[in-house]
Amino acid sequence: MKATKGIVRKIFFHIVGITGLVALSACAEPVTQTPTTTPLPPVTQTPAATIPPVTQTPITTPSPLTQTPAANQNLAELAKSAAAQGQFQTLIKAVGVAGINQQLTTPGPYTVFAPTDAAFSALPKGTLDRLLQPANKQQLVRLLAYHVIPSRITSQELTSGQVKTVEGTPVKITVDPSTKTITVNNAKVTQPDIPASNGIVHIVDRVILPPNFPASLNATPTPR
Repeated sequence: MKATKGIVRKIFFHIVGITGLVALSACAEPVTQTPTTTPLPPVTQTPAATIPPVTQTPITTPSPLTQTPAANQNLAELAKSAAAQGQFQTLIKAVGVAGINQQLTTPGPYTVFAPTDAAFSALPKGTLDRLLQPANKQQLVRLLAYHVIPSRITSQELTSGQVKTVEGTPVKITVDPSTKTITVNNAKVTQPDIPASNGIVHIVDRVILPPNFPASLNATPTPR
């Protein structure tokens, strides 16, 4: 009976040992875990925007300004050019007799209201002849100076009112926008804005006489 129990005990231990080895063997085997793969949504690639080519605006080089030839001449040179063309001969002669040619070459600037030959011819009979006499040189200088403003004023810049002259007393400027006319005292500007290097010339149709001009030269002087 004791022998049987011993045999049974040996068999039991033997079974337990084998079971333990199997269990250890099972534990020793590496477990291969299948990774859980979460499918990613397909990536939709945004097409690259096509940038239109940049068209460069060409740089326009401004055309050189063509300056009126007269603008390169001073007032004295401009007067000589006019005289050579048969214009303003009386005015040029008066300037020479008055001895103010040199004054017209100075930097200035000046605005000159230039009477035409016809304007001088319209003076009372004998007035021009007396003005050109050496005895009346002072009055001639005064007369010519009354046609000059000591600044450069274009026709667009002229406004109604009084403007002081080189002679010392003012002239009355009247600008009429409705008729687009400019008058200086009683003289009408017939051709404005003739440029010179030291000023500007406006042609007028009458000689502009200073206030209180000697009666021996003019019976009806221009009022103040």
